[in-house]
Amino acid sequence: MRVLVLAKEGQQTAAASPPSPQAMADHQKFNGELVKAGVVVGSGRLSPSSQGKRVEFDGKKRTVIDGPFTESKELVAGYWLWDVRSIDEALEWLKRAPYDGGTFEVRQVAQYEGA
Repeated sequence: MRVLVLAKEGQQTAAASPPSPQAMADHQKFNGELVKAGVVVGSGRLSPSSQGKRVEFDGKKRTVIDGPFTESKELVAGYWLWDVRSIDEALEWLKRAPYDGGTFEVRQVAQYEGA
């Protein structure tokens, strides 16, 4: 089963601040464990919403909107795509993450017949 782990960012500023060297080392160690176990399919940190774009669909009309998206309560700051046996396994991995704060959302990637 594939799951998408979304790292939420409570307040996203115009300029993303890089993590501290220790936080980055802890993250790299944890990510290394995930890779060694064959869990990670892909991952990444996203740029701030101020650099993003949205496309709204209204019938045949397409509207492009520039960030930042201040009306959003929860922005996604980063993600992992994991290959695990179950949601419970994903949660067990995530609970081992070296973070002092933050919110993460775990969702199964839908798979359809013939896809």
